Amino acid sequence: MENPIYHRLQPAPVQGGYKEEDYFIWCGSCVKGEDGRYHLFASRWKRDLGFGANWLFNCEVVRASSDNPEGPYRFEEVVLERRERTYFDGMNQHNPYIQYWNGTYYLYYMGTTFGGPIPTPENPPSSERVLEVWNNKRIGLATATSVFGPWERLDKPLLEPRPGKWDCTITTNPAVTILPDGTTYMIYKSREYAGATLQLGVAIADQPEGPFRRLADDPILNFSDPDLHVEDPFLWYSDNQFHLLVKDDFKNNSNGLTGEWGAGVYASSTDCVHWDIHKGKAYSRTVNWDDGTQKQMTNLERPFLLIENNVPTHLFAATGIGEVWNFDHTWNMVIPLS
Repeated sequence: MENPIYHRLQPAPVQGGYKEEDYFIWCGSCVKGEDGRYHLFASRWKRDLGFGANWLFNCEVVRASSDNPEGPYRFEEVVLERRERTYFDGMNQHNPYIQYWNGTYYLYYMGTTFGGPIPTPENPPSSERVLEVWNNKRIGLATATSVFGPWERLDKPLLEPRPGKWDCTITTNPAVTILPDGTTYMIYKSREYAGATLQLGVAIADQPEGPFRRLADDPILNFSDPDLHVEDPFLWYSDNQFHLLVKDDFKNNSNGLTGEWGAGVYASSTDCVHWDIHKGKAYSRTVNWDDGTQKQMTNLERPFLLIENNVPTHLFAATGIGEVWNFDHTWNMVIPLS
């Protein structure tokens, strides 16, 4: 089956997207607000902290806005920030994923909490502490009737890990689609133990705020080859089927599903459990820009599609310059679709 995304990619605006000089920007989730403008929810943490593990310890979720989908987006406000450590998301918020249904904005995200000191450049966390806090990742939800807030956060996670199952460690990276009747599907990420391959599962709820129950006991896209791996799902529903965009995160130079590490994979399904993977790339890290240049970006992560009238119109992705996972700077870029 032909990949329906790749041939629609247009040159990316050099001046588009969302960038802040003093912050690392990650994720990026866009919605058209009640004001007719476009609002991007993103993760950010201070650039002088370094990239490293600070997304896990020092991140917040912000809203930026633009008159058009391409941007440039300008910072408006912090939407999710630290609160009491006793909450599951008390110390850190990441992975925003915005949806709108029936008069309410639903902001899904990942939250963590931890005890002890907050890491700084002078006192970075140990690998043991990183793993401990990493295992605290849980999916949360904030809701508002206006894109401007106020946002009401749930005090409990939407989805807890299941002891003894493949997803017994964490719940994170929510990708959500809400059907017209309110039935809500969520793809999430977890793994069985420290160092195990990260996998994707699927849950369902009768309404966007839950309660969620697993739609399948096992992971989806459960590859027999351990070097095949995908992450960063984006999920939507149109034309009586589910659609999935994920990052090809293959291991050990295995060539993966696309032949390019970090490229996009597209799959479709009638039940959100069994998926047909379409051939070719959905997008590439080699980006054509609207100034006529072409450049291979270090990464394209956390793909998110703006969908208007059931048609994807723009692809958002976190990108950066520098070395993989040791970036000089990161921001959210936008690629228009024809």
